[in-house]
Formats: sequence, structure tokens, C-alpha cells
Amino acid sequence: MTSYRVPDTALPSQRALLTDRAVVTEAYTVIPRGVLRDIVTSVLPEWTGTRTWVINRPVAGGATTFAQYLVEVAPGGGSEQPEPEPEVQSFVFVMAGGLTVRFGDETHVLEPGGFAYLPPGADWSVRNAGEELAWFSWIRKHHEPLAGHEPRARFGNERDIEPDAMPDTDGTWRTTRMLPTDDLAYDMHCNVVTFEPGASIPFAETHIMEHGLLMLEGKAVYHLNGDWVEVEAGDYLSLRAFCPQACYAGGPGQFRYLLYKDVNRQVRLTPGGGR
Repeated sequence: MTSYRVPDTALPSQRALLTDRAVVTEAYTVIPRGVLRDIVTSVLPEWTGTRTWVINRPVAGGATTFAQYLVEVAPGGGSEQPEPEPEVQSFVFVMAGGLTVRFGDETHVLEPGGFAYLPPGADWSVRNAGEELAWFSWIRKHHEPLAGHEPRARFGNERDIEPDAMPDTDGTWRTTRMLPTDDLAYDMHCNVVTFEPGASIPFAETHIMEHGLLMLEGKAVYHLNGDWVEVEAGDYLSLRAFCPQACYAGGPGQFRYLLYKDVNRQVRLTPGGGR
């Protein structure tokens, strides 16, 4: 059974040494799980019983296409109006507990591994109707509309989707695609990527797509813009466009992460029309 790491939010002991792996560079940011503590949370408008860790937002010199949060919702908490911007689409991925998501007249109960894609302008709400804390990752992106292609809401669980083996890997590198990759209505992909111990990305991917990578399980070593960076479940990477990237899965179990990337749109060259 797969698992999904959530933060240990209590403050470290006053006896702890000030050492960690957090780093911000011109090409990538590493937010290790050990820095996601109680004192760095936000309380969002229109939400109750909720704490939020903002782990990515558009910044100059960094990733600019999306925001990503880790959200903890207490029993009874949630929001009737979670999204304040009608042009923004959302992807919700549950890691612990359960969430009830209402979309129009539909109601979906999401357990760990469950996801919801909510298109721009959607009427939706979210509530923790259970008795335990719920944890989810929330990805928000301004949707770039394309005439004749309208995205639709999607719900499911990554555990119920057959992953696609990457070519020539004997299935040791697999991708679970939660949004359709061949539909131009969607200008982002949200996948769960799985590596068996010792599997690798054997070349330095260097491409226009920005990435948000939330480590769900296991550990690995990433090669980012010439640097070797160790990551483990609970860590987060934000990669700007064209950051060279490769990795080796470290074992002893699977290495898995939730991946965001922006896709399927032309590069904007007019003033103020950045990608």
C-alpha cells in the first residue's frame, strides 16, 4: 500500500542544531520537510479550521506559472468559497484523512490518493467531514483559455489509475497521469511519478516546463543545475523553466512524488503576456 508523507509541524527542541537542507538558487528551491513548522503557516480568507503552508508562489527569478500549498483542515473545517479568482483552476490531492468536495450539484469524498480538478469559474467547496485531520496539496494556476477547448472537472484516485511505464525502463520508472495529456483544454499536468529503487532519470532534462515536486514516499538524489541534492518524503522542489534536472532513486522502497508542470500553450511574446 502506498503512503503519503505529511509534515511534523511541532517546533524542534531548543537543543537541536541549526542544520538543514533548505536552499534557494536562481534555478531551483528546496524546501525540506523539517522547515514546515507551525510558525510559518497562513490563515486563508473564507476558510475555517485550516492552516496553510505556501510552498510556491510566482516570484521574480523563480517559477512563475503556479502557486502550491500544503493545507491542514481540522474536523468540521473547510471553505464554501475556496477560490477567490474566477480565472484560476485548482488541483487538489489528498494525502491524509478525507475531504468532501462539492462541485455544483455533485459531491465527492476524497480519501488519501484522491484528487479533484476544478476548472476556472467552478462553483465548488471543500469540507473535512471526518474525525481526523485532513491534509492535501492544492495547486492553483491561472488558466490560459483556448477557443474550442474547455476543461472539465475531474475526480478520482491515483491508486485506481494504471501508471504508464516510461520507454525502455522495464517499468521501473512509471507515471500516473491524473489529467489527460492529449487534451488541449488542459494547460497543466498533474502526475504521480514512481521510481523503483535504483531507477533513474538518466539525462539532464532541460525544458520550458516549470515544476513543483512534492515528495510523497521514499528518497532520492536529484541533479539540479549541476548540484547534487538529497530529497526524501515530505520535501518540496520548485524548479524554474530550463533548470537541468535528473535523479536516482535511493531505496530501499519506492520513490514517489506529485508533479506539476505547465504545458500545451504557445509562448507569449507581447508585452505583459509572459508564459
